[in-house]
Amino acid sequence: MSVRTPTAPRRLLAAPRRLVRSLAGQLFVVQVVIVAAVVAGGAVLAYLFTADRTEAAARREVTAVAHAVADSPTVRTAVTGPDPTAVLQPYVEQVRVETGVSFITVMNTDGVRWTHPLPDQIGKRFLGHIDWALAGQTRSETYTGTLGPSVRVVTPVLDDRHRVIALVSAGITVDSISEQLSGPLLALAGVAVAALAVGGAGTYLANSRLRRHTHGMGPAELSHLYEYHQATLHSVREGLVLLDRAHRVVLCNDAARELLGLAGEVDGRTVAELGLPEALVTSVLGDEPVRDEVHLTAERVVVLNTSTIGTGLGRVVTLRDHTELQSLSGELDSVRGFTEALGAQAHEAANRLHAVVSLIELGRHEQAVEFATAELALAQQLTDRVVAAVTEPVLAALLLGKAAQAAERGVELTLTEDSRIDDGVLPPGLSARDLITVLGNLIDNAVDAAIAGAAESPVPPEVTVTARIEAANGSDTADGTGAAGGADEPDGGGHLLLRVADTGTGIDPAAVEDVFRRGWSTKQDGRGHGLGLALVAQAARRNGGTVEVGRDRGAVLTVRLPLSGRTGPGMPRQRAEAAS
Repeated sequence: MSVRTPTAPRRLLAAPRRLVRSLAGQLFVVQVVIVAAVVAGGAVLAYLFTADRTEAAARREVTAVAHAVADSPTVRTAVTGPDPTAVLQPYVEQVRVETGVSFITVMNTDGVRWTHPLPDQIGKRFLGHIDWALAGQTRSETYTGTLGPSVRVVTPVLDDRHRVIALVSAGITVDSISEQLSGPLLALAGVAVAALAVGGAGTYLANSRLRRHTHGMGPAELSHLYEYHQATLHSVREGLVLLDRAHRVVLCNDAARELLGLAGEVDGRTVAELGLPEALVTSVLGDEPVRDEVHLTAERVVVLNTSTIGTGLGRVVTLRDHTELQSLSGELDSVRGFTEALGAQAHEAANRLHAVVSLIELGRHEQAVEFATAELALAQQLTDRVVAAVTEPVLAALLLGKAAQAAERGVELTLTEDSRIDDGVLPPGLSARDLITVLGNLIDNAVDAAIAGAAESPVPPEVTVTARIEAANGSDTADGTGAAGGADEPDGGGHLLLRVADTGTGIDPAAVEDVFRRGWSTKQDGRGHGLGLALVAQAARRNGGTVEVGRDRGAVLTVRLPLSGRTGPGMPRQRAEAAS
């Protein structure tokens, strides 16, 4: 048979130990000890001050009584009479009772008493020092006499010629002084106890609140929690920013600094002071929470989420890097477009093949050959032009795919005669993904603009692409390769120029500032996300390039990317509009 130990008493015994182990419990004990020490010290000081004041008052009182008795004519006359005790004892006792002192003793110059509160002490010698009184001085002392310890004064009785003819001593026993102190001491003790109680209660309430905030954890636990907190914040890849009620940064982890491109100290600064894009700041400071909203920073695409802390204590901002995913999404869209274009071309080729076969079956061999040759020449013309001018594989493949897509949508895509980029010219730092982002989005926007322009005018929709290497002074390289070490570019400088023009309606000069902002779009169907040109500007800025907005028949967008590495952040510029 097992015996079960009650758990409730164990919990009751463990509770004080937990209280002491917790930070709040330790502070409570320390504060109670401090309050008790302060109150006790104050009480002791007050007692000493009160006792000192009471003793001083007693000395002043007995001194006044002794002088009054010594100066009394009755005393002067009686001390020279035949029986001083008979005259002085009733007189002195009456004065003693009226003044409240413990004793008044009148004695001769030898210290023999004539009066005393205890009659049996009359005729005996005075217990105390009388030397200074015989010398004509008045002094006080604390001395133990027949009534016990007392504060006393001895003063001389002088005749008309100022000779000492007797002595008078008046005193108050220490017990009487203590009785006088009992009332103030009781009040002082009451005040001390009340102060200790109030201090202890206040300390308990404050530490109860501290226990709630610290969840009863001790210093070691809080230290470990802080270390875990710091390690977690700085190791996670998601960006985290905490804001207070005034939208000042309370916490910003390493990932958030990297995603937002923040440098230096940011704690204590408001969101508006961090130099972030306006759209991002507006979403962070908005009243409603944000869920998975895409924003562009200087060099990244981030997904933003915000939520409120508690009841308006501040705001939590989380950020996820969407740059790679956005690039992959763009590449996937390009591949999907290529696939659709290839499918359309295969369908069209099948139709043409059927036409050729039908002509052969009808015996029109010459017409079949002529038809097949014409279709082959037409299909090969753009391919030959692109392959001859652009041998850089990524750009060549992109141009061929976009040409097929444009043709499928009824838009003619042409490559200008001055276009030329040889393989191996572009530096390794200029990634193929950024090239696809820049040129692919420029062509897609130009195709959409050309189609929209064709609906308003009879001009056939057309997109013109220029891709070449130009020297740093703005001129084309002599051989079209932009090879390093030329006469004009001894340091291997120069730019990759990508220019796309369309036959659309162009871009309103007043809207140039908004062209590269996330969310800007000319599409009327509302299906556009307004990210294309924003991503173009971001990729150009990431590679130290620039973007220009101009006009010819329609919009002309020109991107220049340095071949010698980053030279600084690129900014969109509007070129003077050329004559239509």
